[in-house]
Amino acid sequence: MKYSVVLPAKNEAGAIGETIKKIQQLNMIDEIIVVNDGSTDTTQLVAESAGAKVISHPYSKGNGAAIKTGARAATGDVIVFMDADGQHDPQDIARLIGKIEHGYDLVVGARQRGSQASVGRGLANSLYNKLATYMTEHPVEDLTSGFRAVRAEKFREFLYLLPNGFSYPTTSTMAFFRAGYSVAYVPIHAAKRIGKSHIHPIKDGIRFFLIIFKIATLFSPLKMFLPIAVLSFLMATGWYGYTLYEFGRFTNMSALLYTGSVMIFLMGLISEQITALMYKEK
Repeated sequence: MKYSVVLPAKNEAGAIGETIKKIQQLNMIDEIIVVNDGSTDTTQLVAESAGAKVISHPYSKGNGAAIKTGARAATGDVIVFMDADGQHDPQDIARLIGKIEHGYDLVVGARQRGSQASVGRGLANSLYNKLATYMTEHPVEDLTSGFRAVRAEKFREFLYLLPNGFSYPTTSTMAFFRAGYSVAYVPIHAAKRIGKSHIHPIKDGIRFFLIIFKIATLFSPLKMFLPIAVLSFLMATGWYGYTLYEFGRFTNMSALLYTGSVMIFLMGLISEQITALMYKEK
């Protein structure tokens, strides 16, 4: 098989040259594509000097948009996506590709303890992993890792689903699970990035919170809506029992909770049908 590496990069002049050099030293990668996402520094010049093929966006479109550009341009049967900021060790590429050669369609580099950028982000990722495990009924070790190897043909099936922002790993992982493709994990250690992070705590905190809902909508919305509907129904029944015993009547609150539980269940049912249509050809 032919192997491509795609490096989305925005103002990564300080690390990208060394990253490309280490990938080249593996002597197993057929092409290295750097997607320059509107950098204002010398990222493009450094990447070209190091020997990579560079595709430049005229302005910053986002990490996910850079991934999509790289995926469309890659000619390899297998594409390896990794960060250009020095966090990911190119030596791990061979381990990811090894899993692909054993029949997996998506292999994710799962960051081990101590690899998270902060305690808060580590707790958030742990929550995502637990929720994704519940939704898919398969162990999910690292839902948001950007270091991954995929079969190019299958990854391109889901390009229309991928957002232009940072949550492309979540979207692609859940899409692969939903389509019934094989997903595996390889333990890795992520080093501290070189240069300034593009993550904004407040803005991206809200965005990562929305990832929780995206997990449900991309896999099985009913699994998210049904527990909420059941909880609302039980609350309505409990309140009705209390008011019937104390006051001998059925209250508006009980009616509201019963109505809410039915509406939430129907929303989940409709969302489930819409999600099924998204994957009807897979």
